[in-house]
Amino acid sequence: MTNSFFCADASKCVEEDIIGSGTNYQTYVLIECCLPWESEAFNSQQIPQNLRDLVNQVENLKQKIRFLLINSESTKFADRRKILIYDNQSQDVFGGYEKHEFNVNNIEEVAEVVRSYLAGEVPDGETENQPSRDILVCTHGSHDRCCARYGNPFYARAKAVVSELELSDVRVWKSSHFGGHRMAPTAIDLPDGRYYGNLDRTSFKSILTRSGDIECLNKVYRGSGVLPNAIQVLERELIMRYGWDWFNYKVAGRIVEKYPENNAFLAEITFEKADGTYSYRADLMKDETKTVRLKGSCGAQKESEFVKYSVENLHFYSKKEELIFVGYHLYNSAI
Repeated sequence: MTNSFFCADASKCVEEDIIGSGTNYQTYVLIECCLPWESEAFNSQQIPQNLRDLVNQVENLKQKIRFLLINSESTKFADRRKILIYDNQSQDVFGGYEKHEFNVNNIEEVAEVVRSYLAGEVPDGETENQPSRDILVCTHGSHDRCCARYGNPFYARAKAVVSELELSDVRVWKSSHFGGHRMAPTAIDLPDGRYYGNLDRTSFKSILTRSGDIECLNKVYRGSGVLPNAIQVLERELIMRYGWDWFNYKVAGRIVEKYPENNAFLAEITFEKADGTYSYRADLMKDETKTVRLKGSCGAQKESEFVKYSVENLHFYSKKEELIFVGYHLYNSAI
């Protein structure tokens, strides 16, 4: 590897299909923090020891909780610090993320608020929970330089688009690493929990407004964090079928059966809309034509295989109906 290698350039060169890379977490803990950040963000000098200890403790328990640092232009001027917790604790099959927002006087107070929340208590400092949409753009260049090279310019463009569209309920944040740097610029859209990559101004505007050419998602959609990775390719097929209306539906998914002998799955997505609950099932087969071998980061010493799947044998059924066969090799699309 030479100093001129950028993992995002390598991914784009082979036209990697990035669907299936949205990471699944039950809870996101977003902590406002000044820059710069070390490669391992919570080793940064501005992180107090009590917060570092809490993050290590939670990570050692292997819980599906993701701690991230966030930053905006106002961070360095504000006396207080925000904590945003997006939680998916619902027992409902269609449970989504719910936001809890806290203000603290300084970053030393963050650990106690987060610890109380994770223990099921009601911490002090929660603000009036106004609806908002928080877009996290990875700009964590000390972790992977593609996130600086592509993330920082895109963050500025994203802020400009939000301002141009006068979307007062949308906040754009710089974020520490959340995976997928070879897809930079990459973003998470909360509370949906949807991941995007290879973003540009046009695709971002469509995502914000849920309008325009839905086909752009074939290039920039990484997948929904509420769905298992392998199923995310099936959801994208359904987005192409239903259009932007899909984003108004409640969606859940599961692996019905695994076929390890040929690297395949039987997957099911169930969705709820105004006129009822419906499901699709399909076989997800390893697609050798789209599976790629790449260095997953700028610092990787060797290539890894990134398996892609095709959607085959798609069936549709409503809650009260038997399976209806609607197509074989209907889309032949891949992760």
